[in-house]
Amino acid sequence: MTEGLRLMHVHAHPDDESSKGAATTAKYVAEGVDVHVVTCTGGERGSILNPNMDRPDVLANITEIRRQEMDRAREVLGIRQDWLGFVDSGWPDGDPKPPLPDGCFGLVSPEEGAAPLVRLIREFRPHVLTTYDENGGYPHPDHIMCHVVSLEAWKTAGDPDAHPELGMPWQPLKLYYQHTFHRDRIVAIHEAMIARGLESPYAERLAEWKPDPEHERRVTTRVPCAEYFPIRDQALIAHATQIDPEGPWFAVPLDVHREAWPTEDFELVHSLVATELPEDDLFAGIRDLADDYDGRRETIGV
Repeated sequence: MTEGLRLMHVHAHPDDESSKGAATTAKYVAEGVDVHVVTCTGGERGSILNPNMDRPDVLANITEIRRQEMDRAREVLGIRQDWLGFVDSGWPDGDPKPPLPDGCFGLVSPEEGAAPLVRLIREFRPHVLTTYDENGGYPHPDHIMCHVVSLEAWKTAGDPDAHPELGMPWQPLKLYYQHTFHRDRIVAIHEAMIARGLESPYAERLAEWKPDPEHERRVTTRVPCAEYFPIRDQALIAHATQIDPEGPWFAVPLDVHREAWPTEDFELVHSLVATELPEDDLFAGIRDLADDYDGRRETIGV
């Protein structure tokens, strides 16, 4: 059963929805799942990473341009998308790192950050929620706050005593962390490039990346989605300020990606349904009961 299933991804910035789990998103959209991306900030302080877009006119209009890029990526992926409305914290560069700018997302309280997300969860009523782990996937302050806010919303959205002004309570059934950039995947792609006599864009990174078996074991769920990698790449290219089509993102041919690592990977953190690990489906344990769950929640009002 796919009709009626709903999936919500919570991301820190525009472009994160395309660089993390986008092929999984495209797979579920193709199957008829309703997918909603929540973007916590506008990406206003993000660096321009594509040399072709590093121009004064782009810098002067970066907020609007990043919204336009998100609109294009949304159309490519076939998703709904909403902004939480917080301001990008930027990357604090230096040693020691400078304080975060006043009013940015990285400085909000968990309760303040979660409130608009709770409203969206109660409106959309996702069966599955995904976000980042406690390190944010990488330690950007907005990614870490995205994790904090998502967990607060997971705990709050289904509580009938919490924020009645934000809509009728709704409790998602499963919560996952994204694990796109784990070492096992990068090693597999690197070795596949070397085996083909191609230059790997990951050689330098792997030389400095110490193995962390405990972190690798956190992956519980590998979603086969290789046939949707081209859609993932189209969505990435839509974020022209962030993605250089001639850069390292696209140095690995699609067929290498497909053969070396044909899945996108997640960690099941909380589940209110019975499921068997490892999984290959974010909706494992949900498909046969989603309609009944929806109806029961509507009847009892929680």
